[in-house]
Amino acid sequence: MTEKALDVRDLVVRYSSRAVVDGVSFSLDPGDSFGIVGESGSGKSTVLRAIAGLATDRSGTIDVAGKRLGAKRDLAFCRLVQMVFQDPFGSLHPKQTVDRALAEPIAIHGLGDGERRIQEALDAVGLGRGFRFRYPHQLSGGQRQRVAIARALILEPKILLLDEPTSALDVSIQAEVLNLLKRLAAERGMTMLLVSHNLAVVAHMCERVAVMQSGVFVEEAPSSRFRSLKAEHPYTQTLLDASGGFRRGLAAGLVG
Repeated sequence: MTEKALDVRDLVVRYSSRAVVDGVSFSLDPGDSFGIVGESGSGKSTVLRAIAGLATDRSGTIDVAGKRLGAKRDLAFCRLVQMVFQDPFGSLHPKQTVDRALAEPIAIHGLGDGERRIQEALDAVGLGRGFRFRYPHQLSGGQRQRVAIARALILEPKILLLDEPTSALDVSIQAEVLNLLKRLAAERGMTMLLVSHNLAVVAHMCERVAVMQSGVFVEEAPSSRFRSLKAEHPYTQTLLDASGGFRRGLAAGLVG
């Protein structure tokens, strides 16, 4: 039996005694791509924060590669799991060059061959040597997010957590970054957990999709069901119908 890359059981996360995630369970095999979609405040990003150790008032279990996680995350966890945040500017230190941002995790984890690792990470995300010594304010939004992705990849993680990775970017470059992430995950055999408010994005990126409302999963299905614009739960159908965003995603080639 294959060991699960990620197994979450009966996850409850509370903020000020209020359960913002209430009994969520799912599991991912190595190489799986799984998306959680829902409106702002549904609890989807909190699931990622709980896995990353950033939401501490929680119950339930989280297993990564067969190891039960406690309250703290060690360096071994960080080598295995990396997260790309929503805001590419806020996630990079404004006074650090790209080179320093990429060198820092190498130094923390005591890895050798830093020059090669930095250049390979930049090449992987489509940024050349000319970007290495630039500061975040000298980069476009898409370039900053590529740097954030390179920083996550430099430790060669097995699991990638993606928190609305393109929602802060212009529509014209969202598909570009999403396709980059999808390609890198496939090439490296990474397990990918993506949260977004956009069904088109999740259906494009992930094999399976869970729809989240008020802290719980109300529907879970292969992304092909949503590509056919079908839903079993009324809330999911509301998401499909509300703004036409899914149909725009189909037209723009984000779903396929």
